[in-house]
Amino acid sequence: MTPRWPRRRKGDDEAVPAAFDNTVPAPRHGSAESQQVTVGDGGVGAGRDVSHNAFGQGSQVVDNRQTHIHHTPREVTWPLEVGTVPGLASAFQPRSALRDQVDAARAQGSAAVLTQVLSGGGGVGKSQLAAAYAGEALRDGTDLVLWASAVEVQQVVTLYAQAAVLVAAPGTTGADPERDARALLSWLATTNRRWLVVLDDITDPTAIRGWWPASRTGSGWVLATTRLHDASLTGNGRRRVRVDVYTPVEAASYLRTRLTDDEAGHLLDDTVDELAAALGYLPLALGHAAAYMLNQDLTCTRYLKLYNDSSRRLHEVLPEAADADGYGRQIATTLLLSLDAAQRTEPAGLARAALQVAAYLDPAGHPYALWNTPAVLAHLTAHRAPAPDAAEDAPDVTAEEAEAVLRVLHRYALITNDRRQEPRAVRIHALTARAIRETTPVAAPARLAHATAEALLGMWPDPDVTHPGLAAALRTNTDHLHRHTSNHLLQHQVHPVLYRAGNSLLYAGLASAAVAYWDTLSDLSQQILGSDHLQTLTTRNNLAQSYWQAGRTSEAIAVHEAVLTDQERLLGSDHPDTLTTRNNLAQSYRQAGRTSEAIAVHEAVLTDRERVLGPDHPHTLSSRNNLALAYGQAGRTAEATPLHEAVLAGIERVLGPDHPDTLTTRENLALAYGQAGRTSDAVAVHEAVLTDQERLLGPDHPQTLTTRNNLAASYWQAGRTSEAIAVHEAVLTDQERLLGPDHPQTLTTRNNLATSYWQAGRTSEAITLLETVRTGQERVLGFVHPETLTTRNNLAISYWQAGRTSEAITLLETVLTDRERVLGRDHPHTLTTRNNLAASYWQAGRTSEAVTLLEAVLSDLERVLGSGHPDTLIARDNLAAMRRSAGS
Repeated sequence: MTPRWPRRRKGDDEAVPAAFDNTVPAPRHGSAESQQVTVGDGGVGAGRDVSHNAFGQGSQVVDNRQTHIHHTPREVTWPLEVGTVPGLASAFQPRSALRDQVDAARAQGSAAVLTQVLSGGGGVGKSQLAAAYAGEALRDGTDLVLWASAVEVQQVVTLYAQAAVLVAAPGTTGADPERDARALLSWLATTNRRWLVVLDDITDPTAIRGWWPASRTGSGWVLATTRLHDASLTGNGRRRVRVDVYTPVEAASYLRTRLTDDEAGHLLDDTVDELAAALGYLPLALGHAAAYMLNQDLTCTRYLKLYNDSSRRLHEVLPEAADADGYGRQIATTLLLSLDAAQRTEPAGLARAALQVAAYLDPAGHPYALWNTPAVLAHLTAHRAPAPDAAEDAPDVTAEEAEAVLRVLHRYALITNDRRQEPRAVRIHALTARAIRETTPVAAPARLAHATAEALLGMWPDPDVTHPGLAAALRTNTDHLHRHTSNHLLQHQVHPVLYRAGNSLLYAGLASAAVAYWDTLSDLSQQILGSDHLQTLTTRNNLAQSYWQAGRTSEAIAVHEAVLTDQERLLGSDHPDTLTTRNNLAQSYRQAGRTSEAIAVHEAVLTDRERVLGPDHPHTLSSRNNLALAYGQAGRTAEATPLHEAVLAGIERVLGPDHPDTLTTRENLALAYGQAGRTSDAVAVHEAVLTDQERLLGPDHPQTLTTRNNLAASYWQAGRTSEAIAVHEAVLTDQERLLGPDHPQTLTTRNNLATSYWQAGRTSEAITLLETVRTGQERVLGFVHPETLTTRNNLAISYWQAGRTSEAITLLETVLTDRERVLGRDHPHTLTTRNNLAASYWQAGRTSEAVTLLEAVLSDLERVLGSGHPDTLIARDNLAAMRRSAGS
């Protein structure tokens, strides 16, 4: 006698009556869907309008009036500092990884001048990094260190002229600043003295073009800082080094050092890393926040709560008064300083509107394709002002113009636009986004929310499970849009994109995340739309389905029953939505092992759908399919098989032989043939369906992968083990590529492959694979999810086969305890585990315990499933074998 491997789980169908009201992760409404077979039971204002008082720490304010300097040759005293090198901020971080990039770039310049262009948005520490190099040069005795604010080119020219006098550059007269400045450039190019020139905050690459120093002796080099991502800043020996925000380690280290050095270590707690992340690791923000915490004696936790309060503005949580390091501007001003310049750049007038879209999306990035959608192009068009003398409205914004706007925003470092990073090509810093949101007119978010939601919905792939990266990006962007637009997507009705995002979690097998999502959306819908709104009922129904997928069947049943009561009161018992909920409730009963109740409800729903919708309506056909599945679970294969055949005949007549739902129905029929022992028929149908799905849906479609998995199961059942293993291994490779290694369907295929290894006598490989599956399922689904319990049960049987009986017994006893608690004592899966435990007792020589346990199992099987159910017959045979072995 051997333990009974639990039967493979059939696919379940969930019918949904209308678009966007999907209550289960089924790809088509009203379809009979076969699921995976499971072994087991189951800047800067460019231009000249920047005022001098906006300069940051250490920037030099220069009188631009022409000054006559009377040049008298004199002895030069080295070293020289021209301009004022800024002091380093408190708790300055050395940023070793970034410095390595600067040093490597400088080394590659050999004898030629190497000009670094440290590009980045406001507040990332570009000037501080340059100041660190300048300070080191002064300490090292570099002959000339020149620090020039490059916001306006005339400032650079004036400072060059002063330096020319100080170094006694040949040709300097003191009468013509521009001539003297060029004399300095000539001197820098030929001198053997060591020099460093810093051009801080370049705003006009064209104007600065003729004023880049060069060194033909290799004794000097240039550092430049800018917000601009402009190609004219590189080339001619200049290399860009991109300065981003602090790393997480650097940001946390800054906070710890800053507070500790000010004798305020008591303000540090275990949320310091979380606070650094909330501030986006931006040096400017971290400096303001630390100063505010010191002034107000706030711990990290208390400040984080204050910062995350959406009712507070940036100037409250990062006030200008907390500018202890002398950045010189309020933070929102710093972050958006270059927006006016971007707004004036062609295509003029669109930069702010485009930046608003990005500000309401995920800072980590959104797909570039969003900017080609009709909804976003219409949003940009609505913000384009017509020419002053135009008689007609402004022309529509084209996709090419939208692309140009993104390039402008990228150039001014307001966003990052890098299509190599798809599906998160367009990114924005979280604080820049917050600053934009806080300066957006109050009436704008409602329109913007719907336009952006339509754009996200329009680019969502179907199915999205084979595009996991894109699906994840669309989900997080939907979440940020919803969170930042004050529930505008829930006014009057639930916007379809919110349904799409929730169902995407179900498709991806992220059951716990789906439960949290639908629970939150259901609560919001009740608060905003009311508990009796039809879409509130839909969100609650979807919550029940997420419970169902998460294996929390009792909670699914409770919500389905409550929704059904409300629908019968509000809509009537014959409304299609009510019938759908009754269908879904029956499915939950079936998952809970309450098969007789599931059959009763399915039979009643079928009768009502035939009367209300007609015998050939897709939902009616779906009910027949689900009833047939319930008959199969009850062991009533003689009734299940002809009913599946009738469903197939009806759906071929209504939808045609090549409709995806028809293919799914044929697949369910093949599963029924396998359950009835008609293995050759099952194999033939599986093979035919697979051929059609590869032709119609493609080899990578999720339903095609499911059919290949089911075909392997039929090979397994037919004893064609080597073929089963080959197909399972190929399916597993494709699922890992398309769905990811931790998707529940991928884990299921590993489980099935382990079963084939087991059947082939490759027990050690089966055990190793099952142990890996168990670890993955416990991490992804949870320790007591039904699928995890199935794998633990199967692992115990593999231990049994390997002669590791004590380990098998220990594992089966814990599985039995968990199944009795989670599923109930009478659930078929629980009875399966008790049967397997009895077999393990028997193998261990504990014969009396084995016989006693199996007698109880047989009694319960006869009561729950009936005396003719296949499981009951197996248990009866096992008991007889035990008794014969025991001589009784």
